[in-house]
Amino acid sequence: MLYDRDIREPLFDFLEECYGKIRILEEKQMGQSRADLVMVIPGAVVGLEIKSDADTYARLARQVKDYDQYFDYNYVVVGSSHAWHIEERVPKWWGIITVEETGSEVDFYVLRTVRTNPKLDWKKKLSLLWRSELTNILETNGLPGYRDRSKQFVISRISECVPAELLAEQISGELFERDYTKINQEVQGYRKKRIN
Repeated sequence: MLYDRDIREPLFDFLEECYGKIRILEEKQMGQSRADLVMVIPGAVVGLEIKSDADTYARLARQVKDYDQYFDYNYVVVGSSHAWHIEERVPKWWGIITVEETGSEVDFYVLRTVRTNPKLDWKKKLSLLWRSELTNILETNGLPGYRDRSKQFVISRISECVPAELLAEQISGELFERDYTKINQEVQGYRKKRIN
C-alpha cells in the first residue's frame, strides 16, 4: 500500500522528466481546500491532488471545484486501488496519473492526458500571488502601483488590463522567482506602514 509520503518525491522526478522546467509548491491553500502540490511551468500553473491507497474520495468533489477555479490544468495522482474508479470522479479535462509499487520502485503511468481547464477564474489564479508579486506585474505592464488599494482591487485591475496569454507567462515567472526567505521582511514592512 502506497501512502502520500511514498508518492511525493518520486512524483517530483516524474514531473520533471515530463515537463522539464518546473517548480513545486506544496500544501497551498485555495478556496476551502488545500492543494497537495502546485506545479509551476512556463505559462501555466498546475494543481495536483494526491489520492494514495490510504485516502478516500470523501472531500474530492469539493476539492475539484476549488482546483478548477485556481489552476490552468489539474491532475489527480492515484494509488492503484483507485485506478478503476477515478475517471468517473473527476472532470474529463483532468489528467489522471496512476502510481504503483514495483518492487522497491514507484512507477507512474498517465492514464488520461490533461486538458485545459475551462473553469479557470483569472482573479482566483492571481490571488495565489503575494502582494509584492502583483506589484511586479503592475510595474512590468506600466500600470500604477495602487499602493493604497486592496489586493482584490489590484487583482481586478491586472485581470482587466493585461492580456491572458501575457499574464499567464508573468504569473509563472513570479512563482518561479518566489523567495520564501523574503516574505517575513515584506509582511513586517507592510504592517509598519499600516501602523504609521
